[in-house]
Amino acid sequence: MTDLTDARLAAELAEHPYPLLFATVSGAHLYGFPSPDSDFDLRGSHVLPVAECLGLGEPAETISLSHDRDGMEVDLVTHDVRKFFSLLLRNNGYVLEQLYSPLVLRTSPEHEELKEIARGCITRGCLRHYRGFARNQWEMFAREAPHRLKTLLYVYRVLLTGIHLMRTGEVNGNLLECNGEMGLPFLDDLVARKVTGTEKGELGGDDFAFHQVEVERLRRVLEESTAASHLPEEPSAHSALNDLLLRIRREHKGSD
Repeated sequence: MTDLTDARLAAELAEHPYPLLFATVSGAHLYGFPSPDSDFDLRGSHVLPVAECLGLGEPAETISLSHDRDGMEVDLVTHDVRKFFSLLLRNNGYVLEQLYSPLVLRTSPEHEELKEIARGCITRGCLRHYRGFARNQWEMFAREAPHRLKTLLYVYRVLLTGIHLMRTGEVNGNLLECNGEMGLPFLDDLVARKVTGTEKGELGGDDFAFHQVEVERLRRVLEESTAASHLPEEPSAHSALNDLLLRIRREHKGSD
């Protein structure tokens, strides 16, 4: 279980140079298959002061921090609210998963409001993200020698998350929770091997051809689930996100 009270995670957030709208845990800890040596991937959104947004300099739209903290590798990546909101409007599954991650390290009233508004960004258009990510991860897995267990789990994770989103309208990045609906019997064993092994653990003697067939089948299920989904085709939250962005800028103006 992820220890959200670990002082090393708080220390990483404390080094961020701007106020945080929210920060959550992503990566393998969110997906449900961290190895004992897995990095902690922290993601979120920060608020730039108005002066930095309006001046001649390039605004710090993305902040990336990475430290080894007493044996724990912690990576923190955040986007300014304007960029984060823009990504939400582009059917971006990454930012949706970060926003709705249940592993919350830092929150705010605006974070809660954003989660309500961003339901208008959960669309059939997200197919492009999940289909493309699954294809890229599978191609990476196929090229690896030996094949890595982590890469294969990323393929299954993104396919099952996409299928779950299209069928339910809910964002859930946890592989095993999404598999509760799909019922793929071999995934429990793959996850168990990953969480008791290492980040670079190998697939071993599993049949590549079996997974190739299964992944292709799930790709078709994703396409079919999207075609049958009652979700809208494109986001409808542009106006509400714009209003929230302007209000956040005004409220943070006094901290310039």
